[in-house]
Amino acid sequence: MERKLQALYRSSHLFGANAAYIEDWYESWLQDPSSVPEHWAREFAAVADGEADGEQGQLVIRERFRQLGQLPASAMQDSRIADHKEAAVLKLINAYRIRGHEMARLDPLGRPHRDPVPDLTLAFNDLDETDLDLEFDTGTLVAPKRMKLSAIIELCERVYCGSIGVEYMHIVDTVKRYWLQERLEGCSGYHQVDDEERVRILEMLTAAEGLERYLHTRYVGQKRFSLEGGDSLIPLLHETMLHAGRQGVEEIVFGMAHRGRLNVLVNILGKSPAMLFDEFEGKLKDHDPLRSGDVKYHLGFASDIQTPGGKVHMALAFNPSHLEIVDPVVVGSAKARQIRRKDESYDQVMPILIHGDAAFAGQGVVMELFQMSEARGFAVGGTLHIVVNNQVGFTTSDPRDARSTPYCTAVAKMVNAPIFHVNADDPEAVHHVMKIACDFRTKFKRDVVIDLFCYRRHGHNEADEPAATQPLMYQTIRAMDTTRQKYADQLVQAGIIDSSAADAMMQRYRDHLDRGDQVANVTTQPRTNEYAANWHDFTNKELPAIVETAVPAERIRELSERLTTLPDGFELHSRVKRVIEDRRKMAAGEIPMDWGFAETMAYATLIDEGTGLRLVGQDSGRGTFFHRHAVLHNQKDGATLLPLGRLKDDIHVSVIDSLLSEEAVLGFEYGYATAAPETLVIWEAQFGDFVNGAQVVIDQFLASGEAKWGRLCGLTLFLPHGYEGQGPEHSSARLERFMQLSANYNIQVCIPSTPAQMFHLLRRQVLQPTRKPLIVMTPKSLLRSKASTSEMKVLAEGHFQRVIGDRGPGDTEEIERVILCSGKVYYDLVQIRDEEEIRKVAVLRLEQLYPFPEEQVAEFIAEFPNASEVIWCQEEPKNQGAWYQIRHHLQACVRDDQSLTYAGRAQSPSPAVGYYTIHIEQQRALVERALTGPV
Repeated sequence: MERKLQALYRSSHLFGANAAYIEDWYESWLQDPSSVPEHWAREFAAVADGEADGEQGQLVIRERFRQLGQLPASAMQDSRIADHKEAAVLKLINAYRIRGHEMARLDPLGRPHRDPVPDLTLAFNDLDETDLDLEFDTGTLVAPKRMKLSAIIELCERVYCGSIGVEYMHIVDTVKRYWLQERLEGCSGYHQVDDEERVRILEMLTAAEGLERYLHTRYVGQKRFSLEGGDSLIPLLHETMLHAGRQGVEEIVFGMAHRGRLNVLVNILGKSPAMLFDEFEGKLKDHDPLRSGDVKYHLGFASDIQTPGGKVHMALAFNPSHLEIVDPVVVGSAKARQIRRKDESYDQVMPILIHGDAAFAGQGVVMELFQMSEARGFAVGGTLHIVVNNQVGFTTSDPRDARSTPYCTAVAKMVNAPIFHVNADDPEAVHHVMKIACDFRTKFKRDVVIDLFCYRRHGHNEADEPAATQPLMYQTIRAMDTTRQKYADQLVQAGIIDSSAADAMMQRYRDHLDRGDQVANVTTQPRTNEYAANWHDFTNKELPAIVETAVPAERIRELSERLTTLPDGFELHSRVKRVIEDRRKMAAGEIPMDWGFAETMAYATLIDEGTGLRLVGQDSGRGTFFHRHAVLHNQKDGATLLPLGRLKDDIHVSVIDSLLSEEAVLGFEYGYATAAPETLVIWEAQFGDFVNGAQVVIDQFLASGEAKWGRLCGLTLFLPHGYEGQGPEHSSARLERFMQLSANYNIQVCIPSTPAQMFHLLRRQVLQPTRKPLIVMTPKSLLRSKASTSEMKVLAEGHFQRVIGDRGPGDTEEIERVILCSGKVYYDLVQIRDEEEIRKVAVLRLEQLYPFPEEQVAEFIAEFPNASEVIWCQEEPKNQGAWYQIRHHLQACVRDDQSLTYAGRAQSPSPAVGYYTIHIEQQRALVERALTGPV
């Protein structure tokens, strides 16, 4: 108790002569704790708690107040000096916690620190060398309550300025900060690694170095993006898997770029060295000419490893050269696996992302993913981020050219993630950091970052000459022993192994490689994972021409009734209420069905049949155009309701309004879809042109993933598209880009023109025997057009029609011109045709542009023997839209005696004009030219 009282007075200006004032407050607090300021209530509670129970204890505290009030002025002065010194020491301890990392020995190359940190000096804190032998309170430092200043500094130096530098004082949550302090300071700066772990670390360093040296001599000059210099990544990952397995993790999903990837594939995931050697030598097995394949350092892999806690399934995602773009893909895949397992506590599935320093700092998708990490619908209970920090990006010779922050990891602070900087040439420090990082993720379910300070022994690739741009760095590197050699010497010196055992360890590894043996400790037992995604049912299947998607009308009505029956007291907004009432009428057949109803019933019938739903976009719950209302809002209390989620208890349904991101969110949904073939996964752009921000995901994953990696994906994209005078940015979803990427049946590109078509298209996406990405150019103004509605019988009897013919009022023999089109322009064409009673024109809507329905288009054209003109009409500029991408298909459909002509906007670098009046003029002109203009 005496110690607590002293601490109270030293920390306050209310001591000595003011002790009576404190005593009065103390008396008030005893009567009513709320009668004094909150901070004094805490202080009094701390003094009294457990030390002064009962009346006798309180009398002791009061007496001490009176004694302090009677201290002479000289004693008070001495007390003030002592208090100042005590406060200075606490300030110094705090400075080590905040800025100690700046003086840590992080660089394996031993280069000088940055500028000195004045906060860590005695003088800055009003201390001097005469204070070093004095004892001071250690405050919250995890240490004895009083220590000599020299011992305090020594402890702080070991904890915060050794091979580990930690940034965590930016974390606003006190519980997390205190937990980290306990873990960091509790071991007094000594890394807790036993001898068995040390030998295992050396074995993994031997594997890391052994593979790189083997490849370097066997495949001279071939690109492999060596890990050398960052060898500690391999023991780090190996120990992470073992540690995670002990904690109950059953699946780990990895993502990484190309540097070190071959090493991870062989030494962590268990890829056969013989298979890798075949790839180096260009040996192909059962090559499919429709598959492009990919370079060996982009390939993924999956295996199972036995850990002390059981089997852990590991999956390394395929990744293109766009480096960080794989990040959201991996986390999305992890999310799907968690949902399939019903892993609501995030204990069973963990994502690990391995970054490069320059890419981590430079690519915006990293920030977007951090921003998603705690958002509803995207949280996965924390991702372990490992930055392989080569301290040089590509050929950049100075970090000042690569970023504007001291560390490449600064972006992680935005989500209060702790950041562990660690010297990769101290494998035991790496091991120590790994345990703390994994335990933090396990306890708090938040992202955590390990910044592995290392170097790159070779250039960007093995044919590069790095000394051309980093001469001094590479003078140092070429004179250094490897991490493995240094650590082996350390263990020999400690008597843990002898030098012959270390040499034998390397030789054994080389012998395994010579034989092509698997070198990772993976299990070969047949996998019996009940939570594994079943892709077998969807492989080697073709896209059929027709899929039976009809649903009995009575079943649709039953489901509609359930969706539109709301809990008592749930009050809708007046406009939403009208939408729900109209849907009841549509189900009853009283009014035609609109798009919102048809789309909703497609979801409802699929959920009813056992299919999950995940619909994500920036305004998907309500719908950008106020048409969907999948999520309802109670006007009384703001509570939300997802009627689709109430249809079937065991089916996961989520409709998520995402953050304002395209690249990361679309990458996330692609990753989710690759791990959830049983779910209809949809990403919706607020306007179609927003997809521009995610083009890299489309190019490098969605369109080419199957061709490169054999990776199936059933992701659906909703892209609002149509020319309605909304200017250059909100007219076009860049249809031409998707058409350009279409080949070998890789994707489906559709433009449905009626609600029923949307109903059948969505059901087809799930019910067809394979999984292919579906790109839907969705409507805007058509959502409420009275011309674009459907009847119940079309849902109950029909299927998705790839083309829809409109012969018009004329007889077959009268038709002289056939117009082919897609989307909203059809309604403009038939409106003018009918108003002007044009009998010589038939119109064919192409509802599916890829795979192109060539046979059906040709059949429709052939129906009109006197038609000499075939017109392709589109709203987009001539160099955009579908024209140039389908012209060869159209040419194959027309007869020799027919001409094929374009009717649409002129070429333009911009998708649309910015003035509504000009838009109207252009639209009228292209429609008239298609209907009656000269060929």
